[in-house]
Amino acid sequence: MAEKRTAEQRVTEEREEAAEQSLLEQLGGLSGLVYSTLPVVVFVPADTLWGLTAAIWSALGVAAAILVWRLVRRSPIQPAISGFLGVGICALIAYRTGAAKGFFLFGIYASLVYAAAFLLSLLVRWPLAGVIWGVLNGHGTDWRSDRRVVRLYDLATVVWVLVFGARYLVQSHFYETNSTGVLAVTRIAMGWPLTALALLVTVWAVRRADHLPARRGA
Repeated sequence: MAEKRTAEQRVTEEREEAAEQSLLEQLGGLSGLVYSTLPVVVFVPADTLWGLTAAIWSALGVAAAILVWRLVRRSPIQPAISGFLGVGICALIAYRTGAAKGFFLFGIYASLVYAAAFLLSLLVRWPLAGVIWGVLNGHGTDWRSDRRVVRLYDLATVVWVLVFGARYLVQSHFYETNSTGVLAVTRIAMGWPLTALALLVTVWAVRRADHLPARRGA
């Protein structure tokens, strides 16, 4: 029996690790999170030195280079494609508004939408952290039968609400005050570092939930 339980534990741990890896891959891995800041790093100096049009093409060029680089390295391509499309949308908004700060508008409102979605999931008692994890590990919605697990996923979801909500509030402030340089710095500082922190909390909650002993009538 002990050997059987050990084997089952190994299978569970391997499944958890695979699901966690899948979650990271959806974000492009740690390198993908860092790569996502490069178009922003290039955009602002280019705008200052050569103007908006040059800045737009510079950001698009960097995004395209990242896409090609991931193709050459045979890395997961979906995050790179999503990143390129995102930069394309940001560039289009900047072009249409005729202002460098427009480059950040899509990300600002995307943060608002994500914050609202995670908050709404808490209010309807379907925390998105649990829903997403249930899809990734193939457990579906079984976790909702245990209130202890639901509370852990509530905590993880609250962290994502705070991350996206803070991004929206801070960046929209600098957008309204036309502080493009500060807005760029804020975008980077509140980008992958906060995402990594939220992921750590989510993984902690997931592992704690998966190792809770089964309880009837939870």
